Amino acid sequence: MPFILKKIPVTQSKKIQQFLIDDAGLSLSVSQRILAKARVFDDKGNRMQNGQIAKGEFIQIAVFEGQSRGLKPIFNAKDFALFDKPTGVIVHPTSRNTEYSLLDEIRYHFGEEANLAHRIDQETSGLVLVTKNKYSDMVLKDMFENKLYDKRYLAVVEGKISKNISIEGGIKKDPDSIIGVKMKVSDDGKASLTHISPISYDVINDQTLVEASPVTGRQHQIRVHLEHIGHRIVGDPIYGTDEKYADMYLLKKLPRELRVEATGAKRLMLQANYLNFTYEKQEYKIYSKLKFNIDNI
Repeated sequence: MPFILKKIPVTQSKKIQQFLIDDAGLSLSVSQRILAKARVFDDKGNRMQNGQIAKGEFIQIAVFEGQSRGLKPIFNAKDFALFDKPTGVIVHPTSRNTEYSLLDEIRYHFGEEANLAHRIDQETSGLVLVTKNKYSDMVLKDMFENKLYDKRYLAVVEGKISKNISIEGGIKKDPDSIIGVKMKVSDDGKASLTHISPISYDVINDQTLVEASPVTGRQHQIRVHLEHIGHRIVGDPIYGTDEKYADMYLLKKLPRELRVEATGAKRLMLQANYLNFTYEKQEYKIYSKLKFNIDNI
Protein backbone atom coordinates (compact mmCIF):
# COMPACT_ATOMS: atom_id res chain seq x y z
CA MET A 1 0.00 0.00 0.00
CA PRO A 2 1.52 3.31 -1.04
CA PHE A 3 1.54 5.23 2.27
CA ILE A 4 4.48 7.59 2.11
CA LEU A 5 5.75 10.33 4.43
CA LYS A 6 5.74 13.74 2.79
CA LYS A 7 7.80 16.51 4.36
CA ILE A 8 6.36 20.04 4.18
CA PRO A 9 8.78 22.85 5.22
CA VAL A 10 7.58 25.14 8.00
CA THR A 11 8.08 28.78 6.97
CA GLN A 12 6.13 30.34 9.86
CA SER A 13 4.47 29.06 13.00
CA LYS A 14 0.71 28.55 12.79
CA LYS A 15 -1.92 26.12 14.01
CA ILE A 16 -1.46 22.72 12.42
CA GLN A 17 -4.86 22.61 10.69
CA GLN A 18 -4.26 25.98 9.06
CA PHE A 19 -0.76 24.83 8.07
CA LEU A 20 -2.21 21.78 6.34
CA ILE A 21 -4.60 23.98 4.37
CA ASP A 22 -2.17 26.83 3.54
CA ASP A 23 1.16 25.06 3.16
CA ALA A 24 0.24 21.47 2.33
CA GLY A 25 -2.63 22.47 0.04
CA LEU A 26 -5.17 20.14 1.65
CA SER A 27 -8.89 20.81 1.94
CA LEU A 28 -10.51 21.39 5.33
CA SER A 29 -12.17 17.94 5.30
CA VAL A 30 -8.96 16.10 4.36
CA SER A 31 -6.89 17.96 6.94
CA GLN A 32 -9.46 17.10 9.63
CA ARG A 33 -9.46 13.45 8.58
CA ILE A 34 -5.69 12.90 8.57
CA LEU A 35 -5.33 14.64 11.94
CA ALA A 36 -8.05 12.39 13.39
CA LYS A 37 -6.34 9.32 11.89
CA ALA A 38 -2.94 10.22 13.43
CA ARG A 39 -1.22 10.74 10.07
CA VAL A 40 0.48 14.09 10.84
CA PHE A 41 3.86 14.30 12.64
CA ASP A 42 6.43 16.93 13.57
CA ASP A 43 10.08 16.73 12.45
CA LYS A 44 10.87 14.46 15.41
CA GLY A 45 8.15 11.95 14.51
CA ASN A 46 5.73 13.00 17.24
CA ARG A 47 2.03 12.90 16.37
CA MET A 48 0.45 16.31 15.76
CA GLN A 49 -3.09 16.99 16.96
CA ASN A 50 -5.63 19.67 16.15
CA GLY A 51 -4.83 22.93 17.98
CA GLN A 52 -1.08 22.33 18.19
CA ILE A 53 1.35 24.73 16.56
CA ALA A 54 3.32 23.73 13.47
CA LYS A 55 6.98 24.61 14.14
CA GLY A 56 10.43 23.20 13.64
CA GLU A 57 11.97 22.48 10.22
CA PHE A 58 9.12 20.54 8.66
CA ILE A 59 5.85 18.69 9.18
CA GLN A 60 5.45 15.08 8.01
CA ILE A 61 2.20 13.77 6.53
CA ALA A 62 1.46 10.08 5.93
CA VAL A 63 -0.20 10.29 2.53
CA PHE A 64 -2.00 7.51 0.69
CA GLU A 65 -0.87 7.83 -2.93
CA GLY A 66 -2.99 5.55 -5.04
CA GLN A 67 -1.23 3.50 -7.70
CA SER A 68 -3.08 2.15 -10.71
CA ARG A 69 -2.93 -1.35 -12.15
CA GLY A 70 -5.06 -0.30 -15.09
CA LEU A 71 -8.52 -0.62 -13.53
CA LYS A 72 -10.82 2.20 -14.65
CA PRO A 73 -14.36 3.15 -13.61
CA ILE A 74 -17.12 1.80 -15.84
CA PHE A 75 -19.36 4.79 -15.05
CA ASN A 76 -18.24 8.30 -14.19
CA ALA A 77 -20.46 11.17 -12.99
CA LYS A 78 -19.64 14.55 -11.45
CA ASP A 79 -20.00 13.42 -7.84
CA PHE A 80 -19.56 9.64 -8.02
CA ALA A 81 -18.28 6.74 -10.10
CA LEU A 82 -18.66 2.96 -10.29
CA PHE A 83 -15.91 0.37 -10.56
CA ASP A 84 -16.22 -3.27 -11.64
CA LYS A 85 -14.00 -4.91 -9.01
CA PRO A 86 -12.34 -8.16 -10.10
CA THR A 87 -12.44 -11.12 -7.74
CA GLY A 88 -9.44 -11.30 -5.39
CA VAL A 89 -9.03 -7.53 -4.95
CA ILE A 90 -9.77 -6.15 -1.48
CA VAL A 91 -11.64 -2.84 -1.47
CA HIS A 92 -9.69 -1.19 1.38
CA PRO A 93 -6.18 -1.77 2.78
CA THR A 94 -6.13 -3.87 5.93
CA SER A 95 -2.72 -2.59 7.04
CA ARG A 96 0.11 -0.31 5.92
CA ASN A 97 1.66 -3.37 4.28
CA THR A 98 -1.26 -3.98 1.92
CA GLU A 99 0.26 -3.79 -1.56
CA TYR A 100 -2.88 -2.98 -3.52
CA SER A 101 -6.59 -2.42 -3.03
CA LEU A 102 -9.48 -0.82 -4.89
CA LEU A 103 -8.80 2.33 -2.86
CA ASP A 104 -5.55 2.67 -4.83
CA GLU A 105 -7.52 3.05 -8.05
CA ILE A 106 -10.07 5.35 -6.41
CA ARG A 107 -7.45 7.78 -5.09
CA TYR A 108 -5.36 7.50 -8.28
CA HIS A 109 -8.29 8.54 -10.45
CA PHE A 110 -10.16 10.94 -8.16
CA GLY A 111 -7.85 12.23 -5.43
CA GLU A 112 -7.72 12.28 -1.64
CA GLU A 113 -11.40 13.11 -1.02
CA ALA A 114 -12.72 10.14 -3.02
CA ASN A 115 -13.96 7.21 -0.98
CA LEU A 116 -15.96 3.97 -0.94
CA ALA A 117 -19.70 4.36 -0.50
CA HIS A 118 -19.93 0.70 0.57
CA ARG A 119 -17.86 -2.50 0.54
CA ILE A 120 -17.99 -5.99 -0.92
CA ASP A 121 -15.96 -9.06 0.01
CA GLN A 122 -12.51 -9.64 -1.50
CA GLU A 123 -13.65 -12.60 -3.58
CA THR A 124 -16.96 -11.06 -4.66
CA SER A 125 -16.60 -9.39 -8.05
CA GLY A 126 -18.67 -6.58 -9.50
CA LEU A 127 -20.03 -3.13 -8.79
CA VAL A 128 -18.63 -0.80 -6.15
CA LEU A 129 -19.96 2.75 -5.83
CA VAL A 130 -17.39 5.49 -5.18
CA THR A 131 -17.94 9.02 -3.88
CA LYS A 132 -15.82 11.93 -5.08
CA ASN A 133 -16.44 14.62 -2.45
CA LYS A 134 -17.71 15.18 1.08
CA TYR A 135 -21.27 15.95 -0.04
CA SER A 136 -21.75 12.86 -2.21
CA ASP A 137 -20.00 10.76 0.46
CA MET A 138 -22.60 11.86 3.03
CA VAL A 139 -25.60 11.44 0.70
CA LEU A 140 -24.64 8.07 -0.80
CA LYS A 141 -23.49 6.49 2.46
CA ASP A 142 -26.80 7.58 3.98
CA MET A 143 -28.54 5.95 1.01
CA PHE A 144 -26.83 2.63 1.79
CA GLU A 145 -27.48 2.99 5.50
CA ASN A 146 -31.21 3.44 4.86
CA LYS A 147 -31.42 0.79 2.08
CA LEU A 148 -32.65 3.33 -0.51
CA TYR A 149 -31.35 1.32 -3.46
CA ASP A 150 -31.85 -1.94 -5.36
CA LYS A 151 -28.77 -4.14 -5.44
CA ARG A 152 -28.71 -7.58 -7.07
CA TYR A 153 -26.10 -10.30 -7.27
CA LEU A 154 -25.46 -13.29 -9.49
CA ALA A 155 -24.42 -16.54 -7.83
CA VAL A 156 -23.76 -20.11 -8.94
CA VAL A 157 -25.06 -22.47 -6.28
CA GLU A 158 -24.99 -26.20 -5.68
CA GLY A 159 -28.16 -28.13 -6.51
CA LYS A 160 -31.34 -27.20 -8.34
CA ILE A 161 -33.46 -24.20 -7.45
CA SER A 162 -36.59 -24.18 -9.57
CA LYS A 163 -38.70 -21.41 -8.03
CA ASN A 164 -38.34 -18.04 -6.32
CA ILE A 165 -37.36 -18.27 -2.65
CA SER A 166 -37.34 -15.70 0.15
CA ILE A 167 -34.89 -16.61 2.91
CA GLU A 168 -35.68 -14.94 6.21
CA GLY A 169 -33.40 -15.80 9.10
CA GLY A 170 -31.45 -13.88 11.73
CA ILE A 171 -27.68 -13.76 11.29
CA LYS A 172 -25.02 -13.66 14.00
CA LYS A 173 -21.42 -14.74 14.60
CA ASP A 174 -21.06 -18.52 14.77
CA PRO A 175 -19.82 -19.22 18.32
CA ASP A 176 -19.03 -22.85 17.54
CA SER A 177 -16.73 -22.13 14.62
CA ILE A 178 -12.94 -21.93 14.78
CA ILE A 179 -13.20 -19.41 11.93
CA GLY A 180 -13.48 -15.96 13.47
CA VAL A 181 -15.31 -14.39 10.52
CA LYS A 182 -17.94 -17.10 10.11
CA MET A 183 -21.62 -16.21 10.56
CA LYS A 184 -24.68 -18.42 11.04
CA VAL A 185 -28.47 -18.28 10.85
CA SER A 186 -29.97 -18.08 14.33
CA ASP A 187 -33.27 -17.03 15.88
CA ASP A 188 -31.42 -14.52 18.07
CA GLY A 189 -29.41 -13.05 15.18
CA LYS A 190 -30.02 -9.76 13.39
CA ALA A 191 -33.13 -9.86 11.19
CA SER A 192 -32.15 -10.65 7.60
CA LEU A 193 -34.00 -11.20 4.32
CA THR A 194 -32.73 -12.36 0.92
CA HIS A 195 -34.79 -12.97 -2.22
CA ILE A 196 -33.51 -15.67 -4.62
CA SER A 197 -34.65 -16.10 -8.24
CA PRO A 198 -33.39 -18.98 -10.44
CA ILE A 199 -32.04 -18.09 -13.91
CA SER A 200 -30.75 -21.35 -15.37
CA TYR A 201 -29.89 -24.89 -14.29
CA ASP A 202 -26.79 -26.85 -15.30
CA VAL A 203 -27.89 -30.49 -15.32
CA ILE A 204 -24.38 -31.93 -15.82
CA ASN A 205 -22.86 -30.16 -12.80
CA ASP A 206 -26.08 -29.92 -10.77
CA GLN A 207 -25.65 -26.18 -10.31
CA THR A 208 -28.08 -23.26 -10.59
CA LEU A 209 -27.33 -19.70 -11.67
CA VAL A 210 -29.47 -17.44 -9.48
CA GLU A 211 -30.09 -13.76 -8.87
CA ALA A 212 -29.88 -12.81 -5.20
CA SER A 213 -31.41 -9.61 -3.81
CA PRO A 214 -30.45 -8.90 -0.18
CA VAL A 215 -33.03 -6.65 1.49
CA THR A 216 -30.81 -6.26 4.55
CA GLY A 217 -27.02 -5.96 4.52
CA ARG A 218 -25.57 -8.37 7.07
CA GLN A 219 -22.02 -9.73 6.89
CA HIS A 220 -21.83 -12.60 4.36
CA GLN A 221 -25.64 -12.52 4.17
CA ILE A 222 -26.14 -14.12 0.74
CA ARG A 223 -23.51 -16.77 1.43
CA VAL A 224 -24.95 -17.63 4.86
CA HIS A 225 -28.57 -17.75 3.69
CA LEU A 226 -27.86 -19.94 0.65
CA GLU A 227 -25.73 -22.36 2.66
CA HIS A 228 -28.49 -22.48 5.29
CA ILE A 229 -31.06 -23.77 2.77
CA GLY A 230 -28.64 -26.35 1.36
CA HIS A 231 -27.50 -24.45 -1.74
CA ARG A 232 -24.03 -23.15 -0.88
CA ILE A 233 -22.32 -20.89 -3.38
CA VAL A 234 -19.84 -22.78 -5.55
CA GLY A 235 -16.25 -21.87 -4.65
CA ASP A 236 -17.10 -20.62 -1.15
CA PRO A 237 -14.02 -21.37 1.01
CA ILE A 238 -15.80 -20.70 4.32
CA TYR A 239 -19.44 -21.83 4.15
CA GLY A 240 -20.32 -25.48 3.55
CA THR A 241 -16.61 -26.36 3.52
CA ASP A 242 -14.50 -28.36 5.96
CA GLU A 243 -13.18 -25.81 8.45
CA LYS A 244 -9.61 -27.06 8.05
CA TYR A 245 -9.75 -25.80 4.46
CA ALA A 246 -11.42 -22.56 5.58
CA ASP A 247 -8.63 -22.02 8.10
CA MET A 248 -5.97 -22.69 5.46
CA TYR A 249 -7.72 -20.25 3.11
CA LEU A 250 -7.79 -17.45 5.69
CA LEU A 251 -4.10 -18.05 6.41
CA LYS A 252 -3.45 -17.90 2.63
CA LYS A 253 -2.08 -21.46 2.72
CA LEU A 254 -4.71 -23.21 0.58
CA PRO A 255 -3.22 -24.27 -2.79
CA ARG A 256 -5.40 -23.50 -5.80
CA GLU A 257 -5.74 -27.12 -6.87
CA LEU A 258 -6.80 -28.16 -3.35
CA ARG A 259 -9.23 -25.27 -3.22
CA VAL A 260 -10.96 -26.39 -6.42
CA GLU A 261 -11.23 -29.91 -4.99
CA ALA A 262 -12.60 -28.62 -1.66
CA THR A 263 -14.97 -25.88 -2.88
CA GLY A 264 -15.72 -26.59 -6.55
CA ALA A 265 -14.09 -23.51 -8.10
CA LYS A 266 -11.01 -21.28 -8.05
CA ARG A 267 -13.07 -18.37 -6.71
CA LEU A 268 -16.30 -17.54 -4.91
CA MET A 269 -19.01 -17.57 -7.58
CA LEU A 270 -20.73 -14.39 -6.43
CA GLN A 271 -20.93 -11.08 -8.30
CA ALA A 272 -22.52 -7.71 -7.50
CA ASN A 273 -24.23 -7.43 -10.85
CA TYR A 274 -26.79 -4.60 -10.73
CA LEU A 275 -27.30 -1.35 -8.83
CA ASN A 276 -30.30 0.97 -9.09
CA PHE A 277 -30.44 4.22 -7.10
CA THR A 278 -31.47 7.87 -7.30
CA TYR A 279 -29.07 10.77 -6.81
CA GLU A 280 -30.03 14.42 -7.14
CA LYS A 281 -33.43 13.39 -8.59
CA GLN A 282 -31.74 11.36 -11.34
CA GLU A 283 -32.26 7.58 -11.45
CA TYR A 284 -29.31 5.34 -12.33
CA LYS A 285 -29.43 1.68 -13.39
CA ILE A 286 -25.96 0.15 -13.74
CA TYR A 287 -25.03 -3.41 -14.72
CA SER A 288 -21.64 -5.05 -14.22
CA LYS A 289 -19.70 -5.63 -17.43
CA LEU A 290 -17.61 -8.50 -16.04
CA LYS A 291 -18.15 -11.97 -17.46
CA PHE A 292 -19.69 -14.24 -14.86
CA ASN A 293 -19.34 -17.84 -15.90
CA ILE A 294 -17.68 -20.72 -14.09
CA ASP A 295 -15.78 -21.49 -17.33
CA ASN A 296 -14.23 -17.97 -17.35
CA ILE A 297 -12.56 -17.81 -13.93
